[in-house]
Amino acid sequence: MTEITRLFDFPYYQLEVHNLDAALVTKYDGKWVGTSTKDYLTKSNAVSRALLKLGIQKNDKIAVISSTNRTEWNIMDIGILQTGAQNIPVYPTICAEDYEYVLNHSESIYCFVSDVEVYEKVKKVLANTKLKDVYSFDHIEGCKHYSELFTLGEDESTQPDVEARKNGVSPNDLATIIYTSGTTGKPKGVMLTHNNITSNVLSSIPRLPLSHGNPRVLSFLPICHIFERVLIYIYQYAGVSIYFAEGIDKIGDNAKEIKPNLMSVVPRLLEKVFDKIMLKGEDLSGIKKALFFWAVKLGEQWEPYGANGAWYEFKLKIASKLIFSKWREALGGELFTMVSGSAPLQPRLSRIFCAAGMQVMQGYGLTETSPVVSVEMYKDNHFKIGTVGKPIDGVEVKIAEDGEILIKGPNVMKGYFKDPEKTASVMTGDYFHTGDKGQIDAEGFLKITGRKKEMFKTSGGKYVIPPLLENDMKQSLFIEQIMVVGESEKMPAAIIQPNFEFIRDWIEHKEHAIGTSNSEIANSDIVIKRIQREIDKYNKNFGKWEQIKRFELTPDVWSIDGGHLTPTMKMKRNIIKGIYQDLYDKIYRV
Repeated sequence: MTEITRLFDFPYYQLEVHNLDAALVTKYDGKWVGTSTKDYLTKSNAVSRALLKLGIQKNDKIAVISSTNRTEWNIMDIGILQTGAQNIPVYPTICAEDYEYVLNHSESIYCFVSDVEVYEKVKKVLANTKLKDVYSFDHIEGCKHYSELFTLGEDESTQPDVEARKNGVSPNDLATIIYTSGTTGKPKGVMLTHNNITSNVLSSIPRLPLSHGNPRVLSFLPICHIFERVLIYIYQYAGVSIYFAEGIDKIGDNAKEIKPNLMSVVPRLLEKVFDKIMLKGEDLSGIKKALFFWAVKLGEQWEPYGANGAWYEFKLKIASKLIFSKWREALGGELFTMVSGSAPLQPRLSRIFCAAGMQVMQGYGLTETSPVVSVEMYKDNHFKIGTVGKPIDGVEVKIAEDGEILIKGPNVMKGYFKDPEKTASVMTGDYFHTGDKGQIDAEGFLKITGRKKEMFKTSGGKYVIPPLLENDMKQSLFIEQIMVVGESEKMPAAIIQPNFEFIRDWIEHKEHAIGTSNSEIANSDIVIKRIQREIDKYNKNFGKWEQIKRFELTPDVWSIDGGHLTPTMKMKRNIIKGIYQDLYDKIYRV
């Protein structure tokens, strides 16, 4: 049986153990099209042979930029890696200038793009790069189609050359460079070896409940991010059919079509799903509305392992049948597990979704740790609300004297590409400094308490940890995004993006005489007073020195394209502060 030590070993293992008829499934022209494990490898090998004909050498760099996850990305991934070259995934949503930076810094010589939108961005900077050619997954006029590689590599008599290249790839060889989106400055190129990622995959597999029947997963988080990419390798190992969503806006529709058993999520997505559910609840009336909010309140009290007792579990069964079953139906009806990463999840949401029969397993990790450090698992008492589970096998977590989380293990990156100084600044011996602060409780559960860089001190000398406040405040249906500010100022304050969609519905229900444009909402005294009530409510959970004393509302929707958020939906704090300097000054200088 194939020993898995390099990333391209995963599909060969799948062929031997599972041999799926539909290993990778993408929707084309309204129809789901499955690619078998055998065809997956046949095409990957053709790509490898073609790349050798194009002169690709070991350690050459090939960029892949895709707006959505799709079968072609995975074929290219294996095809590239088998030659000893590196796959350089690029976030599709970054600007053309950042494309230029990543393509040049990585020294990429070929580029594969998904569609015309990405192609146009690459075309803008093409003359300023060392790219020899660009290929596209979609058919685009003036651009070579990636299927040309199948023709170029159709001669199987050259497969021994591919096998020789494969045999020459060591587990400790570089597999990929992932450019972190970064909240400040230029992206950093994180170098990850085959062993970094394969060890992480194999140690993470026992934490995922993928053993029942013919499981199906829905994949939509960007595969260019190491979180989703590692999950894809896990699914391949487990023999799971992977369905690639058409886009984040089609998740609900796609879930109803394929009925997934598991999918990965980020907290922001769950927050938006929950907001939509609550909006529908508000539209109900009479006994239906009363039952809906009774079920939600019951869900907020959920504890794992039946800790609330038999009477609670009995009521939960009723709530599940009457209310939560409809929530599950909206996501296909067979979704039992969601893996959440990227940012902390509100404990309230974790309780409610678990109560609804869709267990949320929180994990923690960074690109630099390939990425999984710890993850929850419901069996064996590895689940605890408010934590990110226990560290996976082989990964050591240590809390430094200042509370910073330090990581040691085979998953820790090789370093930052072309930046030994930056690499040295985050390493102490074998330990990687995460920049996150955390605690390990008596049972071995890891809890994230904030980012070192995000914590600040007011002019009164009191420390404030913004993410703790922000996570609590975002439980409000009136608040879409919130950034706590106040470093070296007399008090903490906040810049808030209202939840415009919910507030428009609220205005209609309450029959308030308020305009419904974003600007009118952000400047409405009625809305401001209502949000003040929300702030007052959640402020009670914090000490007086860290409570939000003032806030201002923005008329804009914070977005990746607008520069407010990174591709993984993290706030670019310095950018946001700069965009709304006038609001900041209004809080502290007026």
